[in-house]
Amino acid sequence: MPHWLTGTLTCLLILLNTLVGIGPMLILGILKVLIPHTGFRRWSSRWVMWIAETWAEINKAIFRLMIPTVWDIRCDTTLRGDHSYLVVSNHQSWVDIPALVQAFNRKTPYFKFFLKKELIWVPFLGLAFWALDYPFMKRYSKAHLARHPEDRGKDLTITRRACEKFRDLPVTVVNFLEGTRFTPQKQQAQASPYRHLLRPKSGGIAFVTAALGEQMRSLLDVTIVYPQSQPPGFWALVSGRVSRVVVDIRSCTLPVELFSGNYSEDPVFREHFQGWVNRLWSEKDERIEQLRAELDHRPLGN
Repeated sequence: MPHWLTGTLTCLLILLNTLVGIGPMLILGILKVLIPHTGFRRWSSRWVMWIAETWAEINKAIFRLMIPTVWDIRCDTTLRGDHSYLVVSNHQSWVDIPALVQAFNRKTPYFKFFLKKELIWVPFLGLAFWALDYPFMKRYSKAHLARHPEDRGKDLTITRRACEKFRDLPVTVVNFLEGTRFTPQKQQAQASPYRHLLRPKSGGIAFVTAALGEQMRSLLDVTIVYPQSQPPGFWALVSGRVSRVVVDIRSCTLPVELFSGNYSEDPVFREHFQGWVNRLWSEKDERIEQLRAELDHRPLGN
């Protein structure tokens, strides 16, 4: 089958799957707004999550049927659906999202991203994100805080309140520490000290640990590697031109001292936190080098 036809059919199947699933999800989201009963919201949240996980599983089946990509997933721990995880990953392509779905869907709690509060007003998507209990955060700029010092700490308070629903429920929170997709141009502009990574941003992960506390002690350090010299785009994936995706998962427990400081206000704690993130990133850079060498020596077709 020509690549363009494979890509077109794959996209149509994903679109059909999305159209079938989003209707019930939006109905449950509207009911959650209209019926502010704690028990009902907890029940509807479970069903919304089931719809999202089923949508992801069907997409995985579509990929198995339509494209030859090998998802080479390596994990040094047993994943559990009743346990909370903080997932950090390098970020190179939109293909990273399907790779995470392949690795974690129905093996851990359905993963969530911290979203900007403004996204709740996006038609349909905002309601879907709210129905999925994605935490919306309010971040104040340094310029705003200089003009309104009374707002210091409010962003964290708002986010903690948004995360209260996770205190008695397992959750998987995903954070791309680079903040943007890797390109050689961005790497050069940053003068990044890493061979395969951009400089990590510590503020996001510090925000998550401060908001969720020691519930997030379990870290899954994900490294995604592609055989191509340039990371493939989503069209390359759906059209069957990505032979293999390596998803390497290393588990560890976050040091307890990372939960005991104020990243925004305490420069000593901030330096300590940044040092821990930089060491994590140096190890990931070395791991990418090793995985790339392995892929370079892999016989064609394997």
